[in-house]
Amino acid sequence: MNFIEQTTKILKIPEYKSLILLNILFGISASFIFPYHSMFGIDEVGMSNISFGIFMTISAIVGIFISTYIGKLSDGRYSRKNILLVVTISAFIAYILYAYVRNYFLLLFIASFFIGIASSGFPQVFAYAREAVARAKLPSKEMPYAMNLFRMFFALSWTVGPALAAFVLLRYDFTGLFLVAASGYLLIFFFIIKCLKQHNPQASKPKDPVNLRKFIIRPYIFANLFAFILIASANTVNMMNMPQFITKVLNGTEANVGWAFSIPPIFEIPFMLGFGLLAARIDSSVLIKLGVFIATIYFSILMFVEAPWQIYVIQFLSAAYISITNGIAISYFQDFIPDEPGTATTLYMNTSKIGSTLGFLLFGFVSEYFGYREVVILCMIFMTVAFCVLLLFRKDKSFIFQRRRKLV
Repeated sequence: MNFIEQTTKILKIPEYKSLILLNILFGISASFIFPYHSMFGIDEVGMSNISFGIFMTISAIVGIFISTYIGKLSDGRYSRKNILLVVTISAFIAYILYAYVRNYFLLLFIASFFIGIASSGFPQVFAYAREAVARAKLPSKEMPYAMNLFRMFFALSWTVGPALAAFVLLRYDFTGLFLVAASGYLLIFFFIIKCLKQHNPQASKPKDPVNLRKFIIRPYIFANLFAFILIASANTVNMMNMPQFITKVLNGTEANVGWAFSIPPIFEIPFMLGFGLLAARIDSSVLIKLGVFIATIYFSILMFVEAPWQIYVIQFLSAAYISITNGIAISYFQDFIPDEPGTATTLYMNTSKIGSTLGFLLFGFVSEYFGYREVVILCMIFMTVAFCVLLLFRKDKSFIFQRRRKLV
């Protein structure tokens, strides 16, 4: 089956097109906020680098517990549609408050509680898509491509989001930025009501739920979790550091920041399609290693840039590794627990949250005591260690095989 036939087949899956549009809306709303987090905290609210790192760390830790709990509920008693409605209204409330609140402790409560709930949106949308694909009886070897195609549309939203957000920020300051983001989530709320169907959560609930504690301590699984925590930490540190690095080290502007975040998704689109097709032919673990190796090269070059335009030139490397570590990795983790996609996706997302927690804290301290360029060196070290860890541990399929055999 060629590229066009396979893509057409996937796009005919019921609800898949609606989920793609939902994914794009989520992506645009998220891309309005995430690139400018550090500028809001440090430059707008007046936090120090360390207090900003602590702020983001505390809110991330709370978010881990909330999203884990929501992930289990979504695989059990409650439909994903209802959960997504709660998630989006929580995001709406959070960013309305963010538009006007500048008190550190009130913002910390908003970030921990409301955004903690909202952070479940991304894994829930992907879990919903996974189940839609599974209901369509798509062969398992085509699942990575289907999920990477889905992830591609999230990347597509980032081609316009950060640049558009930079325009809003320059014209209307952070108040306007957050009000526009809140409006986006309100639009998502009504879209979910109108376009998504209710599905019985009991239909996909396994009779023998996975024991996560025993599952996580398996050497291969633990090695993957550790590696992805390092990857997520480096990505978070880089995302927080990039605006400060561009404006304070390279003497760039908010517009330069917007372009730096908007360029990679342009390359991510063909990369995600290509790597998604490749994942149907070779082991995903090989591609994951390739992605981390590319990331190591990217950060090694980024350490030496002297102007914003030089960052633009190397952003295709960023796109290449992100399209693998953020695209294929989702189906890669879902294959660990194939009959509990909400739990598996949340497990993957929690490596991101744990990595983000570490990344927020490290960004604050390293940038405060060493500098923004040294933060890039830290990212390179983390990616190098992650690559070595993935090389040292071989894939163990016995746990997955045993669970699948029980379901036959």
